[in-house]
Amino acid sequence: MENITNKKVLVIGMGKSGIAAAEALLAAGASVTVYDKKNREDLPSGLAVSLEQKGAESCFGHDPEHPEMFDQVIMSPGVPVELPFVQAAKAAGAEIIGELELAYRMGRGSYAAITGTNGKTTTTVLTGEIFKAAGRLTEVVGNVGVAVITKALEASEDTWLVTECSSFQLDTTADFRPHVSALLNLTPDHLDRHKTFENYADAKGKIFANQTEEDFFIVNADDAPSMEQAKKCKAVVVPFSRKQELDFGCFVKDGKLVIRPVQGDPSVLVEICAADEIYIPGNHNLENALAASAVSYFAGIEPAVIAQVLKTFRGVEHRMEYAGTLNGVRFVNDSKGTNPDAAIKALEAIKGGILLIAGGYDKGSSYEEFIAAFGGKVKALLLMGKTAPKIKEAAEAAGFSPIYMLKDMEECVREGLRLAEEGDTVLLSPACASWDMYSCFEERGEDFKNRAKALGAVL
Repeated sequence: MENITNKKVLVIGMGKSGIAAAEALLAAGASVTVYDKKNREDLPSGLAVSLEQKGAESCFGHDPEHPEMFDQVIMSPGVPVELPFVQAAKAAGAEIIGELELAYRMGRGSYAAITGTNGKTTTTVLTGEIFKAAGRLTEVVGNVGVAVITKALEASEDTWLVTECSSFQLDTTADFRPHVSALLNLTPDHLDRHKTFENYADAKGKIFANQTEEDFFIVNADDAPSMEQAKKCKAVVVPFSRKQELDFGCFVKDGKLVIRPVQGDPSVLVEICAADEIYIPGNHNLENALAASAVSYFAGIEPAVIAQVLKTFRGVEHRMEYAGTLNGVRFVNDSKGTNPDAAIKALEAIKGGILLIAGGYDKGSSYEEFIAAFGGKVKALLLMGKTAPKIKEAAEAAGFSPIYMLKDMEECVREGLRLAEEGDTVLLSPACASWDMYSCFEERGEDFKNRAKALGAVL
């Protein structure tokens, strides 16, 4: 456990992870300054006073005047390290890390860490449920909305921290070493922050950077960019595939999810369950189930326990979440579909006609493949948010119509219902982040569900 007593630390960003990091550092005796670009009156009520009463210095609404004074800077995931005062602190010798790295250093427990462009939350929560069903002391943390440090400090050596890791979180790691890690897939995302796909992929690859041959790295054999990252890994590389039989790893054979656990001995085959017994539907969820099964099996969990959870796990909120039916029209909340590839997977999973609500904050994505995936299923495109004109342009270039440019979620849901016929689905799968109109994708998903409910949709 790192000794940070009297260390001068700047904590940047007063979201969940920043607040948790600041409180942990203060409790451990560090000299803490908290920063947020918002003015103190715009922060959650009482937050500034609470931190100051615990001993923090505060810097809200303006840059720190003397960044060279800090020994360490803790970055919140949404804040870019290119900020001038962060770079000034770094030039003066400060270490720049994130809350995930801090939690790893200060806390206890073993890590099962999961990353990828899409499927992270579902796979992380599913894996956590398997670990719990196996009787493991388990905390599900990270990008799922629970700051890692809040649970790492409470953990024992026997605790497993099943951790969803974003590229932003991994980018600010240094020593972080999970015993089992997983890379689900890689498609262009967050290019507004990482600038190039290569930078983004390399940030994701940091999940295995400190692993050794005693550890396991689970990777999607069907995804070429992920397999390219795997070439750099020193851990035991365990591939998974829904498309091909493997000599080693987790895959589908004769309609069953199976594991070949011994490299070089294809005669050993462990059966988990039939693929059609997995409760959550869609090929993307089959991939999530394969990854979760591999993580769990190579962490030492029995196949029967894995099968039991796969057959009963109902998914996570805001990811292909059923939000009710009205006049034979289903409403599905896929607010977690924050990039085109995730939204494509949602389109593939739905049967019947779709009235698609999309648009939001622009992360630098292109939308040609997204439009191409409509495949005759999308009957109308209902657009809102900053990316609405960009998506409209891509749709028109592909010859798609009709397209509706709408003001907000209420208009989108109403128009979707008006255009729908019995058997259709009004789907929120934005292919964009939420930050132009909402504080987070959860708030956007709740708005969709509330609008559907207000119209009379019944679960």
